[in-house]
Amino acid sequence: MDFSRYSHIFLIGTGGIGMSALARYFRLKGKAVSGYDRTRTTLTGELESEGITIIYEDNPALIDPQFKNPGNVLLIFTPAVKGDNQILQYFTSHHFTLLKRSEVLGAIAATYKTIAIAGTHGKTTTSSMVSHLLNQTPNGVNALVGGIIKNYQSNFIYSEKSEFMVTEADEFDRSFLKLRPYFGVITACDADHLDIYGTAEELIHAYEQFAELVDPEGILLTKKGIEPAVAKAQAKRKFTYSLDDPDADVYARHVHIDEHQMTFDLVTPFGTINQLAMKPTGLINIENAVAACFLALQAGAAEEEIRRGLSTFAGVRRRFDLHFNNGTLVYIDDYAHHPEEIKALIRSVKSIFPLKKITGIFQPHLFSRTRDFADDFALSLQSLDEVILLEIYPAREKPIEGIHSTFLMEKIEHSHKSLLSMEEIPYRLLHHDFEVLLTIGAGSIETLVEPIMEMISHKTSKQEIP
Repeated sequence: MDFSRYSHIFLIGTGGIGMSALARYFRLKGKAVSGYDRTRTTLTGELESEGITIIYEDNPALIDPQFKNPGNVLLIFTPAVKGDNQILQYFTSHHFTLLKRSEVLGAIAATYKTIAIAGTHGKTTTSSMVSHLLNQTPNGVNALVGGIIKNYQSNFIYSEKSEFMVTEADEFDRSFLKLRPYFGVITACDADHLDIYGTAEELIHAYEQFAELVDPEGILLTKKGIEPAVAKAQAKRKFTYSLDDPDADVYARHVHIDEHQMTFDLVTPFGTINQLAMKPTGLINIENAVAACFLALQAGAAEEEIRRGLSTFAGVRRRFDLHFNNGTLVYIDDYAHHPEEIKALIRSVKSIFPLKKITGIFQPHLFSRTRDFADDFALSLQSLDEVILLEIYPAREKPIEGIHSTFLMEKIEHSHKSLLSMEEIPYRLLHHDFEVLLTIGAGSIETLVEPIMEMISHKTSKQEIP
């Protein structure tokens, strides 16, 4: 696919994490970039400060005239955009070239040796880690990932020298089947997106297809236990990884976690690297680091570059995002929105703060996901010391009769549970004792971070909010 004929790029859904990375990519390539999003966010503000114009009303009349020439404008959209979107209808009816985000990403990735990380959970942190590790090498790395890497305050890294590109392989709408990875990774294939796939078996079949797309001369790395799902893959070099299972090809040994640091030995078929250190973010991120370190090593990173990269990795915004810890109160914000992710988050928190009471505020994401996994959500949330639910964040969906947060709360067998509005949260927390506080979810719950931090500031300074 030749993008050189397009001097202007317009993106519908610009503020999406994947779309924003493409906006930054094309802006760096010298294109004029604009777009539409229905909501102003921190990320859209960052894009605007970088010279990318964004409109926030679904009105074609607001499109800059320079983006209305079908001869030099490419329109990029995501499957989450509905057909009744007026801006999409405008570009369609005026015969512009329209491409899905996955098609554009696939075309860009085809020009590199792509390290594509797939999986129901863990792909954002793993892809961000391997990007940062490879960026310690002399040639750097290219990366378009699904989270804001704190080291760069961006989801995009660019290098003219590197032959590698790191990206996430998103299973939503089967987008990851547009990629042809040199290194392919599958971190998990738990059931999700059943609104797209219908059954867990169909989702696993899609992962099988993804594995078969990995370059035969490349590497397929899979979480130990799911390798039967990728048995047909043609990659000559297949490896498994695990947190601590010695039957895996790559795993962590001598794991130690405290509030200040996590350390482990990385065991691989080609040798062991002793005493790697990283910031304390729990067991799940040691497992992600095992995969990331091995990938970086296979892509040519040296041991000292792995050590430096892992020890300086600052994390990903909204992935075990530690906002406050004064020894008494701890506040962590996390994107977890699947039962297995919530389970892994709570397990990680308990590994670092084993003696503290954990209060979790959870905002369910999607009516269909809440319906399909209600029992699993309830079981995961029950391991908290206190559960606070918010109403379901609908995202792209319309309500489903009978599916609401009260429906979920009734399934949670817990003596300390409640259902609150977003507006009630800061006041409730101000007058409520907590030790470790978690905000959990993929929706608008991220807007609570600032008011919660203000509440903590008042609480720790013993000032009362009027």
